[in-house]
Amino acid sequence: MKIIVLVKEVPDTYGDRKLDLETGLADRGAGDVVLDEIGERSLEVALTYADKNADTEVVVLSMVPEGAAATVRKGLAMGATSAVQVADEALRGADLGLTAEVLAAAIQRTGFDLVVAGNLSTDGTGGVLAAMIAERLGVPHATSLSSIEIASDTVSGVRVTEVGTMQVSAPLPAVVSVTEALPDARFPNFKGIMAAKKKPFEVLSLADLGVDPDDPEAARSIVIAIAQKPARDAGVKIVDEGNAGEKLADFLLQNRLV
Repeated sequence: MKIIVLVKEVPDTYGDRKLDLETGLADRGAGDVVLDEIGERSLEVALTYADKNADTEVVVLSMVPEGAAATVRKGLAMGATSAVQVADEALRGADLGLTAEVLAAAIQRTGFDLVVAGNLSTDGTGGVLAAMIAERLGVPHATSLSSIEIASDTVSGVRVTEVGTMQVSAPLPAVVSVTEALPDARFPNFKGIMAAKKKPFEVLSLADLGVDPDDPEAARSIVIAIAQKPARDAGVKIVDEGNAGEKLADFLLQNRLV
């Protein structure tokens, strides 16, 4: 079985995130960058299956700038068989539609039985990319799974919603996305880090994939306004002078919290 895992380099979730007010894009040079945690959990799903099935090939795929190769290689150090990186300056600031088109083309070129992704990236939080990719590939998708079971010809899992719990399944080939309810990812060990240097690592451009980012017939998002998030106001401090309960109740009512 060939499993493709979608991973992404994102700003460190524990650091401050800044927006470039000239371009409207995240300033990725303003702090540290890391492999998105939900992508690592997705990779753990594939590696866990591969641990039990020796004929499994796990490919990490990412659409990131050329300078992000070291981050993508972490997936190889964790145990992936090979990596594919789509790097093209024309993809800077790509919207979800273009991202889905590019990743679907890379997946189709690489070949797959199953695609595993996270349900939400920590920077974009679109939550629809897996479904958009499945639509372009013409395969079924099962999204936001809190548990997953991979078989030779099917994939199944549990999706938790506001109204209940659903057991879903799909025949392979398919695309799935998982939530943070899945187990934490393994840490790369020294042997894995050294082995990663010798594993196949392919870098693709838009020309390799036959994708035109300026296609006039393709739907693209356009930024029409940019604004910086206002600074947070100081909180209200209530001093108990015998009427703190009344002040707290008034505050909750004024802010429509009760």
